[in-house]
Amino acid sequence: MKFVVQRVSSANVSVDGDVVGKIGKGFMVLIGIREDDTRELADKMLSKLIRLRIFEDENEKTNLDLAAVNGGLLLISQFTLYADARKGNRPSFVKAGGPEMASELYDYILAKARETVPVVEGGVFGAHMIVSLVNDGPFTMVLDSDELFH
Repeated sequence: MKFVVQRVSSANVSVDGDVVGKIGKGFMVLIGIREDDTRELADKMLSKLIRLRIFEDENEKTNLDLAAVNGGLLLISQFTLYADARKGNRPSFVKAGGPEMASELYDYILAKARETVPVVEGGVFGAHMIVSLVNDGPFTMVLDSDELFH
Protein backbone atom coordinates (compact mmCIF):
# COMPACT_ATOMS: atom_id res chain seq x y z
CA MET A 1 0.00 0.00 0.00
CA LYS A 2 1.22 3.47 -0.80
CA PHE A 3 0.07 6.82 0.53
CA VAL A 4 1.29 9.99 -1.16
CA VAL A 5 0.73 12.59 1.55
CA GLN A 6 0.56 16.29 0.80
CA ARG A 7 0.22 18.81 3.59
CA VAL A 8 -2.38 21.27 2.33
CA SER A 9 -4.05 24.49 3.36
CA SER A 10 -7.04 23.39 1.25
CA ALA A 11 -7.98 20.64 -1.20
CA ASN A 12 -11.01 19.38 -3.08
CA VAL A 13 -11.99 16.69 -5.55
CA SER A 14 -14.62 16.98 -8.27
CA VAL A 15 -16.44 14.42 -10.41
CA ASP A 16 -18.35 15.61 -13.48
CA GLY A 17 -18.00 19.22 -12.31
CA ASP A 18 -19.44 18.58 -8.84
CA VAL A 19 -17.27 18.87 -5.73
CA VAL A 20 -17.57 15.53 -3.91
CA GLY A 21 -14.95 16.12 -1.21
CA LYS A 22 -13.38 19.23 0.30
CA ILE A 23 -11.12 20.05 3.26
CA GLY A 24 -9.29 23.03 4.66
CA LYS A 25 -5.99 22.50 6.47
CA GLY A 26 -4.88 18.88 6.56
CA PHE A 27 -3.62 16.09 4.34
CA MET A 28 -4.62 15.26 0.79
CA VAL A 29 -3.65 11.62 0.38
CA LEU A 30 -3.43 9.58 -2.81
CA ILE A 31 -3.95 5.93 -1.88
CA GLY A 32 -2.55 3.08 -3.96
CA ILE A 33 -3.79 -0.38 -3.07
CA ARG A 34 -1.88 -3.48 -4.16
CA GLU A 35 -3.39 -6.88 -4.82
CA ASP A 36 -2.08 -8.40 -1.56
CA ASP A 37 -2.96 -5.51 0.79
CA THR A 38 -5.13 -6.26 3.83
CA ARG A 39 -7.26 -4.47 6.42
CA GLU A 40 -4.52 -5.05 8.99
CA LEU A 41 -2.02 -3.27 6.77
CA ALA A 42 -4.52 -0.48 6.13
CA ASP A 43 -4.87 -0.03 9.91
CA LYS A 44 -1.08 0.33 10.27
CA MET A 45 -0.84 2.78 7.39
CA LEU A 46 -3.72 4.87 8.70
CA SER A 47 -2.23 4.93 12.20
CA LYS A 48 1.08 6.16 10.78
CA LEU A 49 -0.68 8.79 8.65
CA ILE A 50 -2.78 10.23 11.45
CA ARG A 51 0.20 10.47 13.79
CA LEU A 52 2.58 12.12 11.30
CA ARG A 53 4.04 15.23 12.91
CA ILE A 54 4.52 17.39 9.83
CA PHE A 55 2.75 20.61 10.78
CA GLU A 56 4.84 23.46 12.13
CA ASP A 57 4.75 24.47 15.76
CA GLU A 58 5.34 27.98 17.13
CA ASN A 59 9.09 27.53 16.50
CA GLU A 60 8.53 26.57 12.85
CA LYS A 61 9.55 22.95 13.54
CA THR A 62 7.51 20.12 12.03
CA ASN A 63 6.27 18.88 15.37
CA LEU A 64 2.46 18.83 15.25
CA ASP A 65 0.13 16.08 14.08
CA LEU A 66 -3.26 16.28 12.38
CA ALA A 67 -5.22 16.47 15.64
CA ALA A 68 -3.06 19.30 17.00
CA VAL A 69 -4.06 21.54 14.08
CA ASN A 70 -7.66 20.29 13.76
CA GLY A 71 -6.76 19.05 10.29
CA GLY A 72 -8.89 17.10 7.87
CA LEU A 73 -8.19 14.28 5.44
CA LEU A 74 -9.03 14.12 1.76
CA LEU A 75 -8.44 10.50 0.71
CA ILE A 76 -8.31 9.72 -3.02
CA SER A 77 -7.96 6.25 -4.55
CA GLN A 78 -5.13 6.14 -7.09
CA PHE A 79 -4.33 2.77 -8.68
CA THR A 80 -1.67 4.40 -10.87
CA LEU A 81 0.67 4.53 -7.86
CA TYR A 82 1.42 0.90 -8.75
CA ALA A 83 2.35 1.67 -12.35
CA ASP A 84 5.29 -0.33 -13.67
CA ALA A 85 7.11 1.50 -16.45
CA ARG A 86 10.26 -0.65 -16.56
CA LYS A 87 9.44 -2.05 -20.00
CA GLY A 88 8.53 0.26 -22.86
CA ASN A 89 6.68 3.52 -22.49
CA ARG A 90 3.20 2.29 -21.64
CA PRO A 91 2.94 1.45 -17.95
CA SER A 92 1.49 -1.80 -16.66
CA PHE A 93 -0.84 -1.83 -13.66
CA VAL A 94 -0.80 -5.57 -12.87
CA LYS A 95 0.38 -4.98 -9.29
CA ALA A 96 -2.58 -2.72 -8.48
CA GLY A 97 -5.42 -4.34 -6.58
CA GLY A 98 -8.43 -5.40 -8.63
CA PRO A 99 -11.38 -3.01 -8.63
CA GLU A 100 -13.65 -4.99 -6.28
CA MET A 101 -10.96 -5.69 -3.69
CA ALA A 102 -9.41 -2.20 -3.89
CA SER A 103 -12.78 -0.46 -3.67
CA GLU A 104 -13.68 -2.43 -0.55
CA LEU A 105 -10.33 -1.64 1.09
CA TYR A 106 -10.59 2.04 0.13
CA ASP A 107 -14.07 2.21 1.73
CA TYR A 108 -12.65 0.50 4.81
CA ILE A 109 -9.86 3.11 5.05
CA LEU A 110 -12.40 5.95 4.81
CA ALA A 111 -14.58 4.39 7.52
CA LYS A 112 -11.65 3.75 9.87
CA ALA A 113 -10.31 7.29 9.39
CA ARG A 114 -13.74 8.69 10.28
CA GLU A 115 -13.55 6.91 13.65
CA THR A 116 -10.75 9.24 14.80
CA VAL A 117 -10.54 12.23 12.46
CA PRO A 118 -13.49 14.68 12.58
CA VAL A 119 -13.27 15.73 8.90
CA VAL A 120 -12.66 12.94 6.38
CA GLU A 121 -13.63 13.35 2.74
CA GLY A 122 -13.08 11.09 -0.23
CA GLY A 123 -13.34 10.85 -3.96
CA VAL A 124 -15.39 8.41 -6.02
CA PHE A 125 -13.61 5.11 -6.55
CA GLY A 126 -12.95 4.43 -10.22
CA ALA A 127 -14.28 7.79 -11.41
CA HIS A 128 -12.40 10.38 -13.43
CA MET A 129 -11.61 12.92 -10.72
CA ILE A 130 -10.20 16.43 -10.78
CA VAL A 131 -8.15 17.08 -7.65
CA SER A 132 -7.24 20.65 -6.69
CA LEU A 133 -5.05 21.56 -3.76
CA VAL A 134 -2.85 24.18 -2.23
CA ASN A 135 0.25 22.32 -1.06
CA ASP A 136 1.47 23.97 2.14
CA GLY A 137 5.27 24.13 2.18
CA PRO A 138 5.30 22.45 -0.27
CA PHE A 139 5.38 19.34 1.85
CA THR A 140 4.88 15.97 0.14
CA MET A 141 5.99 12.53 1.27
CA VAL A 142 5.37 8.90 0.40
CA LEU A 143 4.41 6.25 2.93
CA ASP A 144 5.12 2.83 1.40
CA SER A 145 4.06 -0.22 3.40
CA ASP A 146 6.96 -2.23 1.93
CA GLU A 147 9.41 0.23 3.46
CA LEU A 148 7.54 0.77 6.72
CA PHE A 149 6.34 -2.69 7.73
CA HIS A 150 8.20 -5.40 5.79
